[in-house]
Amino acid sequence: FIPLHVGSNSVAFVDVLVNANFSDYSGYSSIINTDVSGTTFSTSTRLGYRWLNGNRSWMFGVNAGYDSRPMATGGTDTGVDVTGSERTVFFQQVAANLEAVSNSWNFNAYALVPIGDTEQQLNSVYEGGALDTYGLDVGYSITPDLRASVGYYYQYRSEEHVNGSGVRGRLAYNLTNGLTVGANLSYDQAFETRVSADIKYRFGANGYGAPSAKKAWQTPVIQALTDTVKNRDVRVHDQVCQSYTPVKGAHDGTVVVLRTMYGTSFVCLSP
Repeated sequence: FIPLHVGSNSVAFVDVLVNANFSDYSGYSSIINTDVSGTTFSTSTRLGYRWLNGNRSWMFGVNAGYDSRPMATGGTDTGVDVTGSERTVFFQQVAANLEAVSNSWNFNAYALVPIGDTEQQLNSVYEGGALDTYGLDVGYSITPDLRASVGYYYQYRSEEHVNGSGVRGRLAYNLTNGLTVGANLSYDQAFETRVSADIKYRFGANGYGAPSAKKAWQTPVIQALTDTVKNRDVRVHDQVCQSYTPVKGAHDGTVVVLRTMYGTSFVCLSP
């Protein structure tokens, strides 16, 4: 988080993030069928403006930017033999966020819109697509250190037959300034139920250890002025390939399974 201009009640900023993405646990694909393999580095950049209302009871913000996600692919979770599985594809998106934060409530509306080559061939059977995602998260501070949030999102990508809504929730606890543990739960028809946990530490957080008394500059409203931007991941889902290859003598259909002495493979057909 880099302030570009700081006023008495506002800040213009650029927020830059680099993530190291590691391999999926074998047999548990994060994009449904194809395992994500190897280590890649994704980036996210936001340019934004945040300001306080007259009595400093609310912080409002707007930001927009660009995200990238190189993705290395491996085998599959489906047991299907594929060729060309060790390749790296590249997804990207533009994004925008609207924020509103008080000492008790926070609201975040966001839009993630893929650009460029939104559909990429991952191997001989599956292709992956970056999802258009639009959502709203609403959070509440149960105590000064314990926060809960719920969210609704809509996601779409025609090639992957993804077109529907999802819900998610998060519970986070601030152990000390800058160190937070959290648990996440989400459900939608494309990815079904997913549970995760995380430990986050933000370097440069004010102070060390939880303060005994909450000072004015440590309230959620003031801290939100320099908080990192949320909802920055390029979301990818894969599906049996849509780049159809006609097979002589085959009947109309979507996919034919061929079992030969060399194993099982899929051939896409033109309907």
